[in-house]
Amino acid sequence: MSTRSRRQFLARAGKGLGAVAASTLLPPALGAESPLAPRKSHEPARAKAIIYLYMHGGVSHVDAWDPKPELSRLSGKTLPASFVKGLKTSRIDFTKALARGSAWPFQKHGESGLEISALFPHIARHADQLALVRSCHGDAFDHAPAMYLHGSGSQFPGRPCLGAWTVYGLGSENQNLPAFVVMTDGAMKCGPQGYGAGFLPAVYQGTMFRSGKSPVLDLSNPDGVSNRTQRATLDLVSELDRQHLGERPFDTDLEARLAAYELAFRMQSEAPEAVDISKESDATKRLYGIGEGPSDDFGRKCLLARRLVERGVRFVQLYSGTHLGDDWDGAHNDLTGSHNKMAAKTDKAISGLLTDLQSRGLADSTLVVWGSEFGRTPLAEGRNGRDHHPYAFSMWFWGAGVRGGRVLGSTDEFGLRPVENPVVAHDVNATILRMMGLDHLKLTYYFQGRDMRLTDVHGEGEFTKFLVQG
Repeated sequence: MSTRSRRQFLARAGKGLGAVAASTLLPPALGAESPLAPRKSHEPARAKAIIYLYMHGGVSHVDAWDPKPELSRLSGKTLPASFVKGLKTSRIDFTKALARGSAWPFQKHGESGLEISALFPHIARHADQLALVRSCHGDAFDHAPAMYLHGSGSQFPGRPCLGAWTVYGLGSENQNLPAFVVMTDGAMKCGPQGYGAGFLPAVYQGTMFRSGKSPVLDLSNPDGVSNRTQRATLDLVSELDRQHLGERPFDTDLEARLAAYELAFRMQSEAPEAVDISKESDATKRLYGIGEGPSDDFGRKCLLARRLVERGVRFVQLYSGTHLGDDWDGAHNDLTGSHNKMAAKTDKAISGLLTDLQSRGLADSTLVVWGSEFGRTPLAEGRNGRDHHPYAFSMWFWGAGVRGGRVLGSTDEFGLRPVENPVVAHDVNATILRMMGLDHLKLTYYFQGRDMRLTDVHGEGEFTKFLVQG
């Protein structure tokens, strides 16, 4: 080893032995085992794949999943000081703002009698299969920090997200498709860091699929270029890159690029069929609301998510809404308008996804998670709005042996704070990992002198038993 190479090695020693091991995780074309090869879980897994439905912008829990008749009774009045003590936002004063009852009635659904708002009439049909958590809470008030917290366990960007950790721990069952796929409506408030690999090798970051009818571009060779010619070109590029990587053994971005070249080549054989929904029946398309205006785009995403997990993709994350105002955050100024619009885009599509997974025998192996970065204030912001509310919000789980028709936790009479079984982001992430057969205490990566994990030093309150036991 030259003096310069030794100096570079020591300068990067903060990554420790984990980085040395990571530098050996080269694509198959480089003569090493793929970093995405399937790996054994720590314990028997209940789910083989995750579809995470993320409602970007903040959904009002008291208008969707957490009925508060007392809030409606006091609508237009200030709440008792004892309830709002210590709560604040940048836009409203909890001691002076007026309570706002829900614009949507709640009804009991299914044999369980689970109460769900009229905002989601299609999802409500699955009430007996939903495990609803009403006691989520956090301390990140702004969108990006809250999204980082829920996705990576930290309010700061740069840490690996849940999808990256899952694929790092389990690999992929299909080497011809990305292991971790992300679909959005456009730019997000958290940016690409929301689905990044952080300090993990870059190969574990999410792969973005586009909106619309062509999720992946350039899946066919240019005219006049045969597969044999492309393979020879790729082999030459790989050989040159391998020499380059040999001088930079800690460059995981280069490592990921090499793996991406190989994956792109393999995707040409399988991805065109995987992303082509044209052969799906008209009945299936109607089930997802495809071709029906508001629900068309998210319906396509949900159908594609089903097709991907059906083909062995490990983790699919769908985001509803963008940072350009077309998201659930429109509730600041127009709660009813924004939530009606976003629910119309997602409700039928999500219901169709659950129905389709069930009918195709994928319900037992697929965990579906619905969530948002926070809720909305039970108090009014302006004349027709609600502000951000990280102090209490809701999410739900479906599939993979989840016992539905049940509620974990509760909030106070007005939906301000959890009062029973409070749940934080670390608990949620530990639970999701456990459903995939991964122990969050054992899933570690050595970085900056210690074993890092998704839940950091938190996450002892996982609620897996609630999800799967009666």
